[in-house]
Amino acid sequence: MSLIPSFFGGRRSSVFDPFSLDVWDPFKDFPFPSSLSTSSLNNSAFVNTRIDWKETPEAHVFKADLPGLKKEEVKVEIEDDGVLQISGERNFEKEDKNDTWHRVERSSGKFMRRFRLPENAKMDQVKASMENGVLTVTVPKAEVKKPDVKAIQVS
Repeated sequence: MSLIPSFFGGRRSSVFDPFSLDVWDPFKDFPFPSSLSTSSLNNSAFVNTRIDWKETPEAHVFKADLPGLKKEEVKVEIEDDGVLQISGERNFEKEDKNDTWHRVERSSGKFMRRFRLPENAKMDQVKASMENGVLTVTVPKAEVKKPDVKAIQVS
């Protein structure tokens, strides 16, 4: 926590609240559609959709936190070149003219993450499930044949 005022326009609503720091956008006043201005940041895609990828002896397992989404709103695809694509969309809540918003931090919009699968992935046996807002994608691994090693006696 810093008590020094911000040189970037004083974007903190409170100096004592470390969570009130907004992202400073140097292009805020320019007419670029990709600007990170506060209005587009609050309604933008899930830029931070976090996905864990772990490899077990049997499979590659991907876990994504997608709170509030139904399984119908999430799409899991395997492309021909061995790329796993996870995508979806969260719709923005409809505003009522009488509501007063104090803070909008939950993101809405489309998201997409792509992962190149290793050659040992069985892409025709992928399974996906969604439980309590956590998407789990399991990609089984093909068994790697160990080369036969013959002992040769040296004379």
